Amino acid sequence: MAFPNDEIQLPRRLGLLPFKNKVLLPGAVVRLRCTSPASVQLIESELWQKQDKGLIGVVPVLETDPTTIPENALMLIASTLGPDQVTSPAQEGDDGREDRKSIDGAMKPKAPSLRWHPRGVAARALHLSRGMEKPGGKVTYTLVLEGLCRFSINQMLSDSPYHVAKVTQLDRNKAEADHVAHDERAAESAQLFKVAAGELITQLEQKQGAGRSKLLLETAPAHRLADIFVASFESSLAECLAMLDAVPVRDRLVKATELVTRHLQTLRVTDQLAQKVEGQLSKGQRDLLLRRRLKAIKDELGDGDGAGDEDDDIVILEKRLEAANLPPHAQKHVKRELKRLKNMQPQMPGFGSARAHLELIAELPWTSTTKEKVTDLDVAKRTLDSEHYGLEKVKRRIVEYLAVRKLKNDARGPVLCFVGPPGVGKTSLASSIATALDRKFIRVSLGGVRDEADIRGHRRTYIGSMPGRIIEGIKRAGVNNPVILLDEIDKTGHDVRGDPGAALLEVLDPEQNTSFVDHYLTIPFDLSNVVWVATANRVAPIQPPLLDRMELIELPGYTPEEKQHIATRHLIPRQLEEHGMNKHQLKIPDDMVAFVIQKYTREAGVRNLSKQLAALCRSAAVEVAKHQSEVAVQSKALNSPMGAIASMGDQLEVEMELEADVSGATHARARRWETIQVDEELVERVLGPPRFDGKEASERVATPGVVMGLVWTAVGGEVQFVEATAMAGKGELHLTGQLGDVIKESAQIALTWVRARAQELNLHGKRADGSLVEGLDVHIHFPAGAVPKDGPSAGVTMATALVSLLSGRCLRADTAMTGEVTLRGLVLPVGGVKDKVLAAHRMGVKRVILPERNVKDLKEVPENVLKELEICPALRMEDVLTHAFEGGYSLSPTSRL
Repeated sequence: MAFPNDEIQLPRRLGLLPFKNKVLLPGAVVRLRCTSPASVQLIESELWQKQDKGLIGVVPVLETDPTTIPENALMLIASTLGPDQVTSPAQEGDDGREDRKSIDGAMKPKAPSLRWHPRGVAARALHLSRGMEKPGGKVTYTLVLEGLCRFSINQMLSDSPYHVAKVTQLDRNKAEADHVAHDERAAESAQLFKVAAGELITQLEQKQGAGRSKLLLETAPAHRLADIFVASFESSLAECLAMLDAVPVRDRLVKATELVTRHLQTLRVTDQLAQKVEGQLSKGQRDLLLRRRLKAIKDELGDGDGAGDEDDDIVILEKRLEAANLPPHAQKHVKRELKRLKNMQPQMPGFGSARAHLELIAELPWTSTTKEKVTDLDVAKRTLDSEHYGLEKVKRRIVEYLAVRKLKNDARGPVLCFVGPPGVGKTSLASSIATALDRKFIRVSLGGVRDEADIRGHRRTYIGSMPGRIIEGIKRAGVNNPVILLDEIDKTGHDVRGDPGAALLEVLDPEQNTSFVDHYLTIPFDLSNVVWVATANRVAPIQPPLLDRMELIELPGYTPEEKQHIATRHLIPRQLEEHGMNKHQLKIPDDMVAFVIQKYTREAGVRNLSKQLAALCRSAAVEVAKHQSEVAVQSKALNSPMGAIASMGDQLEVEMELEADVSGATHARARRWETIQVDEELVERVLGPPRFDGKEASERVATPGVVMGLVWTAVGGEVQFVEATAMAGKGELHLTGQLGDVIKESAQIALTWVRARAQELNLHGKRADGSLVEGLDVHIHFPAGAVPKDGPSAGVTMATALVSLLSGRCLRADTAMTGEVTLRGLVLPVGGVKDKVLAAHRMGVKRVILPERNVKDLKEVPENVLKELEICPALRMEDVLTHAFEGGYSLSPTSRL
């Protein structure tokens, strides 16, 4: 910044830069961006080329509004420029039309009422950079200008390519220096200005520090600082124009003193308001303290209401925290939060969240545990047998787990994860573990959870924050060693809000969960005493690190015999109880249970079977309710001792029946309630026609090219029909049924093997060299196209379907198969053998073709199922074809590939 004794000699001609509705004062610094052609040309000619010696004039361009322009402005314009030169830049040819609004506030072409101010400020560039806009390559300039001195416009000389005017310098010359040195009134005004500016600087030092302002006030002349101080305030356009027009030094100082004094008064009023608000808050805190002391005095004198401090919620909360037996690290955190809470007013925004946080800490069972009873393994085994039929391997593993807990109570056992189709009893098994251990049972559903905060909790800075599901479950249990079931752990997802599966790694890791930190709780909590159990339908979606922390226990589907036992021992009694009936009112024979299982349900679990039994109970409940209503009406009408007996019909299972004797007299006769017997007619009337008649396989396989395959799904094993057909075409393979990439590759391998072995297989449409005609298109379809299908276990099925299609022979209707095939015809092993075999048994299939290397997996299949099935092992595709066709499949003598 230049000092005032540095005189400046302005040239007679200056290029003008318009500054719309803004004013640049001497000594002020402003940053501009010029984009209009006229402004860019001005910067290039006067500043870019001349560098440090370049000067331009920055002139305010104003709207002719009498409230924003001094009265003498238009008169001064008319007297200095003349009426022909006081036109809007928008009317000055190409420059006005091309000049568009930019960041520097330059002229706007669509404002016909803009006028040049008669005075401006000469400025030099402190910083200048050149840029280019894309697209188009338009040149722009970014510059930092410092105002130097005032000038007046005498005459506009040119307006193309930019405005040039003849100017006269008004300050920072020898005449101004002489005037300041000899004018006593100007010296007095300067002294008044320095006093006001000093008070302002002192006021600012108390808030943000004044920096170098005080040093500048002591060294620089007052009439130069006047412009700088005014430029630093938020002043109106009229005030800035008045300061620009204040050419005499005394007028300039008087105007600056007024503005500085007004700004100082604004700061003082602001400080007074802040002190008043702070005083009100302090008064509220003081009143709270006095009220507490007054209550204590009344309690000592016996004048209180007897409640004492119990009426104070904070005191009650403090006592609860003291009784919670917090660990040392939690006590330190609670003391700090309590101190903060006591210093807050209830109406403050953070009071509610701070109090809820402390209440959660008080409610958590930091040291409260359930004492385990000494487990009798025989009793536990009998309990499991009574609650769950079958599942011998699973129950044996649970008994082993209980035995280890009995020998070592603090043993960190593995996390058991029950994997199986819906309705096989995964959740009830976890509940049985809690019953055997005599611990509380908490179920945490993870299905559809996509936010990490559901596991770790939300941070308390968010509105509506809450603890995670784990800590919330611990709080519900009231003890720190419950059995927590993580239900549907394979249904968690992840998105931008985090990965819940990754958060569960800390929960289930025994080396980390001793100090689990919930984001809402913010202090470590010990989860090592919790017994964790998880359930899932599929293993594939579970992350490998999370899977590594759990022990998988597979629960396959039930056989029809097992379902019948489960229905008789568990489902029917439970449904009768839920529908308000007993076994004397409704009886479902075993043969009808088997009928419902075979004709209306075909699932791995028993959930759908339970629904069908519930429908039968509802139908019977209608009849029972009707009869009880009739008995109640008759007994009330007769008003006799026999009627009293009839009113007890529900307990005695009798109803009243009115009879007329020969004389016409009416009397009551009690007859016993006849139990509703469920038969086939009643089942079809309630449940509708049978859904599965057992003829589907024979009807569909009666056509060449249709094969029964066995697949594994999330709901257990299923029988999947595969259809193939051929037509004239270009030798292409078409696949439909919403298939995945793996099964598509298996189809291509199967077709390749069939074409390569066409001569040996004696297939129709082959050439002389034994290969199939290339003009034959093959279409393979998997019905139920709405269900996605994928996996490496359908290669054998598709190859057999192609051989059946091209040979024109039908497959056996009692045979299903599974396995993967290679290009050399080898049959590879697959997974899910037990579920697939059970699915074939439910379907009524008598023969199952399996890869030879999967025979060892049949040990897990119940013996009663294996007795009713014929297992056909296959090592090569030739073995599969031999078992699949009636009478086998004859191959032409040729060398194998």
